Amino acid sequence: MTAETTGGGSGGEPEVSDSLKSFGEVVKAFRKRARLTQEEFAPRVRYSLPTVASIEQGRRFPPADFVDRAEEVLDAFGTIRGAARHLSRRPGLASWFRQWASLEAEAVSLYTYECRLIPGLLQTEAYARTLFAERLPPLGDEQIEARLAARTDRQRLLRERPNTAYGFILEEHLLLRRAGGRQVTLELVDHILDLAELRNIEIQIMPLVRESHAGMDGPMRLLETPDNRWLGYCEGQESGQFISDPKVVSMLQMRYARMRSQALTLEDSLSLLRQMRGAV
Repeated sequence: MTAETTGGGSGGEPEVSDSLKSFGEVVKAFRKRARLTQEEFAPRVRYSLPTVASIEQGRRFPPADFVDRAEEVLDAFGTIRGAARHLSRRPGLASWFRQWASLEAEAVSLYTYECRLIPGLLQTEAYARTLFAERLPPLGDEQIEARLAARTDRQRLLRERPNTAYGFILEEHLLLRRAGGRQVTLELVDHILDLAELRNIEIQIMPLVRESHAGMDGPMRLLETPDNRWLGYCEGQESGQFISDPKVVSMLQMRYARMRSQALTLEDSLSLLRQMRGAV
């Protein structure tokens, strides 16, 4: 598994975040001031009771809409929003992936080819939980929650940055594997189809049988910065390689461009996904 999905191995474990615990204490204090139980508070901020409990315990990174709703519901004088600004922004991400994640948040173009698993930006919670639950050595509940929080935080980019162009090339076998079972796969396919409806997201499927394939050297990511520089990232099991050398980046761009021509067209990719959904 990869750093973006697991948080890495022993060298990439997310550090304990005192800021998360402090934020949780602030929310709990204002909730009690408002004389609300967690059971009463959760529906008002439109989050589940387990999620609210995890946030108050400092085990889960609060989504932006939770912060805004909690601030309004609890009439917190801006204190909750202020506490949120001091949070460590990338809990649950391996150390070697954080530099790329920071650049990813500002990119004007982001292209991803994957042959091992569905990229983190496209994963559903159920699919991600499957990956985390099968992690070796096993993860604890708090570690899993931290990784899910990091995943949710990253996925906001797809909808919050409508002017960023996102492209994904996925191997067909990633969905045929049915990781997590039939229901998890059905939900995943539906989720990918929904994302493909967005104007800034292009999803192509590399067919199972392909005699000529430019991606045989493995997964890759490419991004374009706001000042129009191109950078690359490749990842192994316990490490990641950030690539800024223009010659190497150019080589990756060449390979990705060839794969775009080798994969199914956008229309044919969506058609195949719909067929696969019916066959799951």
